Order: sequence, then structure tokens, then C-alpha cells
Amino acid sequence: MARFYITTAIDYANGDPHLGHAYEKVGADAIARYHRLRGDDVWFLIGMDEHGQKVAQAAAAEDLAPQELVDRVAVRFEAMWKRLGLSHDQFIRTTAEAHKAGVVELIERIFERNPDDFYEQSYRGRYCVGCEAFKQDNEISEDRCSLHPTRTLEWVEERNWFFRLSRYRDFLLELIEGNRAFVQPESRRNEILALLRQGLDDISASRSRFTWGVPFPRPTSQGEQQTTYVWFDALPNYWTATRAPESRAEWPAQLHVIGKDITRFHCVIWPAMLRAAGLPLPQQVWAHGFVYFRGERFSKSAGTKLDLGEAIDRFGPDAFRYFLLREIPWDSDGNFTWDRFVDLYTADLADGLGNLASRSLAMLAKYRDGKVPEAGESSLDQAGIESIRAYEEAMGCNDLRGAAEAAWRIVTAANQYIVQTAPWVLAKAGKEEELDTALASLARCLYRLAVLASPLMPGKAEELWNALGQEGAASTASWASLDAPPVAGTSTHKPEGLFPRPEPTASS
Repeated sequence: MARFYITTAIDYANGDPHLGHAYEKVGADAIARYHRLRGDDVWFLIGMDEHGQKVAQAAAAEDLAPQELVDRVAVRFEAMWKRLGLSHDQFIRTTAEAHKAGVVELIERIFERNPDDFYEQSYRGRYCVGCEAFKQDNEISEDRCSLHPTRTLEWVEERNWFFRLSRYRDFLLELIEGNRAFVQPESRRNEILALLRQGLDDISASRSRFTWGVPFPRPTSQGEQQTTYVWFDALPNYWTATRAPESRAEWPAQLHVIGKDITRFHCVIWPAMLRAAGLPLPQQVWAHGFVYFRGERFSKSAGTKLDLGEAIDRFGPDAFRYFLLREIPWDSDGNFTWDRFVDLYTADLADGLGNLASRSLAMLAKYRDGKVPEAGESSLDQAGIESIRAYEEAMGCNDLRGAAEAAWRIVTAANQYIVQTAPWVLAKAGKEEELDTALASLARCLYRLAVLASPLMPGKAEELWNALGQEGAASTASWASLDAPPVAGTSTHKPEGLFPRPEPTASS
């Protein structure tokens, strides 16, 4: 059994979960569920980034203590992830005492192994509270951060502890040039290599005049106790999580899933910190793109947003998950519109899988009292095997959209098969053996679809699994069973409205 430790970026606790958060979490959940199907020992980590200036400002705006604010926000995030059916094993919060102790331990490991990697320096620079990062000139447009153009950059002058990031440039270049898989997709890898070839500046590891965070373990030479810079607090969560009493995770992680806007932190700063601390590096960092709403990036400050609850309510959490995974590329940017959501739901789910399941199970009920006959394979089985192999290949390289497309090729093949074989004609003509072959092939097809759909739409996959009369759960089925689904002799029933056709509504 292979170990598979997968993480997502921890979400900043200054607002509600939005579509971008959901896209990342659902995608990572699909990967985790697929690896469980393959028999891997999976540990799936998500959580909250609860320190930093942005959180403190949000709390002050609501006249709350920072801890009170993050406690409220964490509840809302956890409720949303439960609603979307995430299968995470651990939910880490950076305000937890165990995490804070781990951050201090990691920093002390660097002091002990590489004492020259931390030094004091006075610094002047422009700071983006939205990014919780100092910005260089090439990251600024019209005196604003290119990622947070509605925020005013703050001019900061203070004496801090610095981390000697520049020392690790050659190590990082050798790592990423020599290991193509470390940063993916390829476009993100190329960006990081270009950044490294330009050279690296040392970075602040602590903040003065700011207290909402983990105290930096060592005072300055002037005796000042400072606060750990928020990224030196947030990034270690992947390591500190493995040290929690309830965790079965083992460091290093096999996969970090993040957004493309934080690649510098995860592909440059984080591996440098680990190297300095004498710890192993993660196996891969996958940086997905952005989800735009009608062509605009989601922005709380700019007012570009989509109510996540409303989107889920439209057709239910499984349909929403399917849209994100089928429509939005996992390696580049994508777009959400209500019209496209309705169109894809209608074509792929209501008229596609839903109609296929309804017709197939209705014919089993009508012609065989719901019991699946025992019969040989057909052309539909061969189409199913080919799609399974394409699904495996896509999932193997984190191509979630490609995996969904591969699975739905079975839906298309099955609907065509029904037209070609016309089971109702076979029944009327008394061709019982041919009818058995057709009905058994359709039952095997639905079995395969229930299993392949379980990482994408876990709730609806289990409904289909139960309608097929299968024991246990689709999510725990043997992967090897897909070659020859054990459906013969099982009693099936037609599920009620697997994917109802949408009611006419005005486009939004």
C-alpha cells in the first residue's frame, strides 16, 4: 500500500469561502478519493491560515478580537466543506497551540543547523496586506499590487530578522531543473525557473509593531520580541500537521495543491526553509489557475463575487463539483457563468448519465424484474475498458478535466449502444439471449460509471451504486473489479430523479 499525503493551501481567515477556495478543495478531494480507490493510504489535509495583519484588520473592522473572528470564520469554512462532501482527514488551524509550537521548533532547527541563515537587518519596502508580502517593482502596477489592485500598498520601515533565501538559489535551480515533476504544471515550472534565474533576495522572517501571530523564538539584538512573518507561520502547517496526535500523516507530502498566485512561497521559500532545517522536501507542488466569474477574477475588495451557497443550491453539491472538475482546467484558468453551468448540467448529467441510468434500470425492471442477467461482453464493455485506461492516465497526471471527459465517453457510448441494440425490439422479437447481453452490458457500464464518478460526485455515485444493488460503497470498490464488474444476479431498482432536468429560468 503506497502512502499518499496530499494538502491544499490553508485558507485565509478574513472572509467567507468563495468559488476559488471550492475549486481547489474539490479538485484535491477528487485526487485524494481516486488514490483511495487505487488502494493508497491517503491522508488529506486542509485548514485555515489565521494569523497576519489582514486578519487583525478584518477583526478590528468588526470590533472583534482576532481569535473570536477566526473561530467564527473556521466554523463557516468547515460547514461549507462538509456540504461539498470533502473527505479530508485533518483540518489544521494555525492558532492551534500544537501548530505554534511546531513553527517555533522549525525555526529553531534552522538556527541550530544553519545559524547564519537568520540575521538582523533594517528594511524599507512596500507591503501588500492582501498578499501579506513585500512587493518588488515588477509586482507593482500604478502603485498598486498587481494581485490586489484595490488595496493601497503600505510603506514599511523596521528592523527584522531576515532569512538568507539568496543562499538557496543554486540549490533550487538544480532541484527544479533536474526534477521536472517537482513544480507542475509546466507553465508554473517555467515561471519559477525564470524567477530563480533572475536571482533571489533575502526575505523578512519576522515583523515588528505587530502581535497577531506566533512570537518569533529569538529576540533581536536590542531585546525586542517580534512576531513571526505570516508565511513563516503558514507554510510549516504541512509539516506541523504530521506532528498532531490525531494525525497519521507522514512527512514529506506527496502533493501540495495551491493556487498559481502563491507559487513563489511554496516552490522557492518553503523548500529553502525545509533544506535549511534539514527536512525532506515534498514530492510535488501543483499550482492550479484561477476561476473567473464572467471573465473577472473573484475579489472581495472589488466586489466581484458569486454566492457559493447559491451555486450549490442550483443543482446540488455533486452537480456543482462536476461542473468545476469538468469545465475548469486543472492546469490553467477557467470561467464560471450561469448559462454554461445550466448547459453542462443538462447535457452531461440530466440528459447524459441521469437519462442513461433511468433507461437502463427501467428496462432491467421491465424485462428482467430488476435482476441483472448473466451474459457475455459486448462492444460497450470494450468501450468501457478503453475509457477506464484513459481515466487512469489522466488522473495519474492530475488532469481532472481529462478524467471526467474519459468517464463520460462511457455515457456517450452507452446511449449509442441503446440506440444500436434497441432492447425493446429484441424483447418484442423474443431474442432473449441478445437482450440479456444488452441489459448485462448496461449494468456493467453503470457499475463502472458509479466507481469512476465517485471521486467527482461522491453523493450521486453512491445513489447509483445503491440502485445497482451493490453492497458497500462505490468509493471502496476494488479497482480491479472494473475489468469485470460483479453485477450478474444482483437486484436493481430505478433511483428517483438522479439528475432532474432543470426548470426553465432566466439567465443570470
